[in-house]
Amino acid sequence: MSSAALSSAQLNKRIISVVIFTFFCYLSIGLPLAVLPGYVHNDLGYSSFMAGLIISLQYFATLISRPQAGRYADLLGPKKVVLMGLLLCGISGLFTLLAVTVHGSTLTSLLLLAAGRIALGLGESLTATGSILWGINIVGTLQSARVISWNGVATYLAMALGAPLGVMLNSAFGIPGFAVLIMLMAIFGFWLATRRPGVVVAVGQRIPFTQVFSRIWLYGLCLGLGTVGFGTIATFITLYFSSHGWHGAAFSLTLFSLGFVVMRLIFSSFIGRFGGIRVSLVSFVIECIGLLLIWQGHSSWMVDVGAFLTGSGFSLVFPALGVEAIRRVAPQNQGSALGLYSAFLDFGLGITGPVAGLLIGRWGVDSIYLAAALVVMVALFITVRLRLITPPNEDPA
Repeated sequence: MSSAALSSAQLNKRIISVVIFTFFCYLSIGLPLAVLPGYVHNDLGYSSFMAGLIISLQYFATLISRPQAGRYADLLGPKKVVLMGLLLCGISGLFTLLAVTVHGSTLTSLLLLAAGRIALGLGESLTATGSILWGINIVGTLQSARVISWNGVATYLAMALGAPLGVMLNSAFGIPGFAVLIMLMAIFGFWLATRRPGVVVAVGQRIPFTQVFSRIWLYGLCLGLGTVGFGTIATFITLYFSSHGWHGAAFSLTLFSLGFVVMRLIFSSFIGRFGGIRVSLVSFVIECIGLLLIWQGHSSWMVDVGAFLTGSGFSLVFPALGVEAIRRVAPQNQGSALGLYSAFLDFGLGITGPVAGLLIGRWGVDSIYLAAALVVMVALFITVRLRLITPPNEDPA
């Protein structure tokens, strides 16, 4: 049955049947997130810098491998790429388990944890990119925004559940508790993926990475700039509340996530109705207003409102600009385009922490939210430029 003949519920069911692998992947990422830094610092005796570096290894591995994951999805098909990604997620759980159960030097444990983090980063690239492309191939390119939106919901839901669940399992069973769960999820996900029908790999000329990059980089740049708002809230909102002597930073993070999920679930259809660029313009405006409210927040409730608006604004940026980015290339190159486009998100998150840290040291924590709003304004202006130069119904070359 063609996707045009399917109801909205049937489309969602098909999409969820593959983005569930993204959920397994990001639950694997969320489970150790709140536990491993303390283990490296307190149990192994390494510095806080080393504890942060172990966590960051996953992000670096994801950033470096995203583009290649898209290329593999184009060449091998998204199903095979998802299977490889789930396998790597399971391997990360195995390395984590070995790190805490193999009796040796603390250096051995640290190296095993590092290997696990790298495997998890590679698994994230392959699973997330492959799941999106698999979904798009199942329901058609016209439903790209719906696929990307559901993939985002799976991501943030898994991350929201993963951290507290990891802490609970660690309290009850230690690190082996969540390490084994990661392995079991990978095994179950792998089995489930083998039972899903694959899709035929598109045949045609595959253009070099450089040409794909030249067609999508402005969309990726806007995504990376828009990510700064998310990064400053996720990383520094607790410090912001503390500097003002307020309580309730966790509630602001919850409101941010709530705004994100609500917008994804209710308004993602606007991308198909009004176009990705128009939706991203409105999204950037909302995000910018939210960040300015936080900057000028004279009370915790103003900051809560700002966090909710920032999450609501950022929510549709990835699918809205992503739809436009993959339209710039033919189907046989869409995996590469998606991988390169997603790498801008990883890069934006990666540089937000250190740059914002420098600003805090010089002008205080409030300044980073003004700076983030200005960065989002730059993304807004670039998107206006894209709106002026992009024909509304341009076919991919």
